[in-house]
Amino acid sequence: MNAPAPKPWIMGIAPYVPGRSTTDGGAKATKLSSNENPLGTPPAARAAFDAAHASLERYPDASAAALREAIAARYGLDPARVIYGTGSDEVLHLAAGAFAGPGDEIIYVRYGFAVYDIAARRVGATPVIAPDKDYATDVDALLGCVTDKTRVVFVANPNNPTGTFMPHSEVMRLHAGLPSDVLLVLDQAYAEYLDASEEDGGMELAIDAPNVLVTRTFSKIYGLAAERIGWGYASAAIIDALHRIRAPFNVTTAGQHAAIAALESQDFVTASRDHNAKWLRWFEDQVASMGNAGLRAVPSRANFSLVLFEGRVTAEQAYHALMERGYIVRWLPGQGLPHGLRITIGTEEDMVGITAALREIVSG
Repeated sequence: MNAPAPKPWIMGIAPYVPGRSTTDGGAKATKLSSNENPLGTPPAARAAFDAAHASLERYPDASAAALREAIAARYGLDPARVIYGTGSDEVLHLAAGAFAGPGDEIIYVRYGFAVYDIAARRVGATPVIAPDKDYATDVDALLGCVTDKTRVVFVANPNNPTGTFMPHSEVMRLHAGLPSDVLLVLDQAYAEYLDASEEDGGMELAIDAPNVLVTRTFSKIYGLAAERIGWGYASAAIIDALHRIRAPFNVTTAGQHAAIAALESQDFVTASRDHNAKWLRWFEDQVASMGNAGLRAVPSRANFSLVLFEGRVTAEQAYHALMERGYIVRWLPGQGLPHGLRITIGTEEDMVGITAALREIVSG
């Protein structure tokens, strides 16, 4: 008897592998594998989340009206053009689902976010991988991959897992070089870690251009990873298409209230940005001092550092050795980076400790 058969493109998907929380032996350890905020969650957001539990029997506001208004007020946007999802991951999937399918192509950069490949394959589209430029986005390579089958281009800025950043001029050049019927998705999950002077112009494009979608998340600097709240901004026509396939009631009541309170906690955001800037630079300097042992940190503008192992000690060896010393990081062979470890910027204690552990591992 035949069993139901999934579509062949579904079986071509490599399932997403999240950052680990325990060691090989199952022990708890310092988790620096998922780019979470080491300062936690804004107290006001936590209080708003707790208060929302009084109405568990009620469905969430399916339109997320108050959340959309709060996002629009914070960023100077039209609330009617805000889409929301279970993390920005859902919004990325919506973009692929609404604008691509079998026979179409979706482009993303080498060493791009793992969800892009999944989103493309999930709808039967063909993923096309553009070459990188020393782990960074190469606009010319992206444009060189465009064909008459291209429907969506995914670009994270800053990029995950490399942390590299594409400046305003390059974002504008990329958009100008794309056909008008290609959707450019600018994934800005780490945008709040940038200085104001580093604005890449993506939101400006989303406001004015009919083929640009910008996505953001509350999981990173706002410290709400557990609630899975993301959002995006685009033209009214794009947002209308995304809503047609968005899951109903996709953001919980508590999550909506917590996100609104988080948006009002800009002192927390500033403290998180400052902490990250200090310890990211410090950590990159420490890795540079281990250059003779073959370590190199790809310059990052996010809340993590991609450390490359190009010497005697391999990334896999360092990954397990760090775990033995109580630190869990992200080893990325599945993303073409078997020689790299992505390390979240944690607390001062975390960073001093893992740096000492790394130095011991590569000098032993």
